Amino acid sequence: MPARTTDPPPNPGAEVIRAAGSDESPTRSMSGLDRLVPGDLPGRRVVLLSHYAAMDRRCRSAARVLYDMPGVELKALMGPQHGFWGQTQDNMIEWTTHTHPEWGIPVHSLYGESREPSPEMLSGCDCVVVDLQDAGSRYYTYVYAMALTMRCAASCGIPVVVLDRFNPVGLRVVEGPPQDGDMLSYVGMYRIPVRHAMTTGELARHFAALDGLPEPAVVEFRTDCMDGFPDDYPWMHPSPNLPTPATALVYPGMCLLEATNLSEGRGTCRPFEIFGAPWLDEERLCDSLAGSPPLAGASLSPHRFVPTFHKHAGETCRGAVITVTDREAFRPFAAGLAILAECFRHPETGWRPPPYEYVFDRMPVDILAGSPRFRAAVEAGDTDELAVLARADAAGHRAAAGSSLLYDRDFEE
Repeated sequence: MPARTTDPPPNPGAEVIRAAGSDESPTRSMSGLDRLVPGDLPGRRVVLLSHYAAMDRRCRSAARVLYDMPGVELKALMGPQHGFWGQTQDNMIEWTTHTHPEWGIPVHSLYGESREPSPEMLSGCDCVVVDLQDAGSRYYTYVYAMALTMRCAASCGIPVVVLDRFNPVGLRVVEGPPQDGDMLSYVGMYRIPVRHAMTTGELARHFAALDGLPEPAVVEFRTDCMDGFPDDYPWMHPSPNLPTPATALVYPGMCLLEATNLSEGRGTCRPFEIFGAPWLDEERLCDSLAGSPPLAGASLSPHRFVPTFHKHAGETCRGAVITVTDREAFRPFAAGLAILAECFRHPETGWRPPPYEYVFDRMPVDILAGSPRFRAAVEAGDTDELAVLARADAAGHRAAAGSSLLYDRDFEE
């Protein structure tokens, strides 16, 4: 994927930056962090929103790179859900602000008493830098920590620079419609598809446009890989239960199991790829879905497992392992809905009640899927309706994203 070739302006506040790092090579994938040089930053005093998974190709964290960068003073760190260090395992486990043990600077929690930074957290900085590894699904909350940070920065007159990263589920295929207007939440603050096929930098520009904020600067990545995480770049799991790019690929559909009493595989080595419950019949489940259109590009293998924690901890669960056999054909959101419909044929399968991600008055599945229509179709076993609901409007998404897109490609459904 060719990167933009415009030179960085003196103040990159509303521009796309081309940061030419000394080790650039046309054959190597490079993140925005790899391509960052001090001249890309408007001022030397920096507050960084990031986490342990934002690494350069030498496996140095964004925090370390900025801390060691000549002419840059790292004033403070901010971290999203699961903690700056990735220390919190489950959803809705808050973490607290603390002091960095080596550098003596604040590490502010954006998943604790508040999910929005205060002006005091940005005090004394010349710019805010954002470097977050996203998962490519609307539910993944890190980009909303970024959005709320951009709002605060704008209110303080502080420019934002986003270091762009690869989308592990690709930049072409779009799945699922935007949410209903009354289903916005911290697992979907803006009306975008479930599988949005956008990068963190593109989403930052899109959110800023929707919110009427100054456009953030973006240091683009470079890669030839449009359809997933590049093989020539080190992967670090962005949260405890997304251990591999393969997990990220099934996550747009299998995350829906969080809204049920089914185990989504937390407490196993392969969360979201393994699923089940004590009452299911693993053979019947797999036979019923084998060869069905929603499972195109994937296979289900009968499986039993004992979660070490979370739902059904210590119990034998009967279910399946989902394996992607054809990445181009696989549609994870459609697959997840079909799996739910099949599991709900058993009377013991049910929905998780509120609260979920700070929403107390709506069903978790409704805010994840984006509409109560999905829940009704699953309960009715209406696979035809689910197929219709799972479709995305690629052309509409392209039109809505508009000039926020940075990398040349066409969306497809």
